[in-house]
Amino acid sequence: MHSTLNSTLEATNEEKSGRWAGRNLDKDQLRKEIWERLENSGLNIGPVWSRISNWVGADEAARRLSELDIWKKAKVVKCNPDPPQIPVRLRALYDGKLVYMPVPEFGSGELPWVLLDPRKLEADGIQFEMAATSAGAVQVGQRLHFYDLLPLDIAVCGCIAVTRVGGRTGKGGGFADLELGLFRELGKINSDTPIVTTVHSSMVVDDNRLPVLEHDSLLNWIVTEKEVIKTATSKAQPTGVSWDLVQPDQFRDIWFLEKMKEDILAGKVTE
Repeated sequence: MHSTLNSTLEATNEEKSGRWAGRNLDKDQLRKEIWERLENSGLNIGPVWSRISNWVGADEAARRLSELDIWKKAKVVKCNPDPPQIPVRLRALYDGKLVYMPVPEFGSGELPWVLLDPRKLEADGIQFEMAATSAGAVQVGQRLHFYDLLPLDIAVCGCIAVTRVGGRTGKGGGFADLELGLFRELGKINSDTPIVTTVHSSMVVDDNRLPVLEHDSLLNWIVTEKEVIKTATSKAQPTGVSWDLVQPDQFRDIWFLEKMKEDILAGKVTE
């Protein structure tokens, strides 16, 4: 019995450390603080640990985002698949925008993106509320590769902690920075493409808590349930993927990554 109890406690502690703990101890500690604060405050919706956690006020943050000119002008929106961005995807569909959503963690052996076209969904009798969920989007969306995507007008990322100078960290798996790097390699985004997130106000931390590294993509806009922040960043965005910093487990677990690296470095892809 003691052995079973100990293994349960170890599993809980491992989950609370995050699935990708150990890559950056400072970020590990910051994520742990954010998750713990969210859970203790009761502002979480559903599970908190080792994920892009959902929170009370996500719909209000999405509303604030939808009032910005960068949103109103956008026709093609990329949005992460996590629960706090369901209201963002839903607003995009109701606003008539094309929505690209990655399959969670890029899936396994199948095309890693889904396209949600509000006109097609409506013609097929599919409710936007269902299509805006991660599982719903994977079920009804059109499956695509990175190469198939149109240039993006706005890119929405899921975050756990952000700073007012544009620093960000997600759940620690490195998917967002890799994704944005690949977009740049393929010409899907450029230096003018807004990089945006919606987060709870408790996730906005002091600038010195989240150092910006050379390969980090920066946020241009942060929207919370209380305010809109246009980040005060002067650092240039990365120009592509820092291949020497891609983790071995990313090459192992992301089925298409090695081939994309070969194609990009060989100049076999064009904008």
